[in-house]
Amino acid sequence: MPIKALALNCTLKSDTSETSSTDAMIAVLKSAFADQKVEVTETVRVAALNIKPGVSSDEGDGDDWPALRSKILAHDILIFGGPIWMGQPSSVAKRVLERMDAFISETDDKGRMPSYGKVAIAAIVGNEDGAHASAAQIFQALNDVGWTIPPSASCYWVGEAMGDIDFKDLQKTPEKVTETAEMLASSAAHLARLLQAKPFPGAE
Repeated sequence: MPIKALALNCTLKSDTSETSSTDAMIAVLKSAFADQKVEVTETVRVAALNIKPGVSSDEGDGDDWPALRSKILAHDILIFGGPIWMGQPSSVAKRVLERMDAFISETDDKGRMPSYGKVAIAAIVGNEDGAHASAAQIFQALNDVGWTIPPSASCYWVGEAMGDIDFKDLQKTPEKVTETAEMLASSAAHLARLLQAKPFPGAE
């Protein structure tokens, strides 16, 4: 079966017509995944949705999380994208992670969470330090709720401290970013195919 990826853009910008550096980084990864015959079907601007606070899979009327949750779990790879704010992932990114906490109590008869056998990577942008710290927080949280993390799973760009140049404003994608995206896509696609062919067995 074909491998499909979904991208989440956890920018603070709720207006989808407003340009986002996270979208620019996701575009780099989309191209790299295309070389691996992986389709990135959609980029979801999370801030444009009403993702209610909470740790269940449905927080009631008006909650957009149930539909987004279904969309996420219908894919093999999750591109978890977002900016660095104050040296850490955005509040939007944290909201998504909090809602995934429900996976812990949604296991099957072998103890596997809905995310078992699915791969997650990170796309991080910012004009201050914090890429490694953000990736560490994101990956620990995703691993806690069942996602599988491949080698070298974060593709990031960080501009000059206190600078005013964003990733989306660069005239050319830095070569190192492109190289990292290509390696990341290769590893993630390979792992996703292995897991699709032979899922985690779970507990007997």
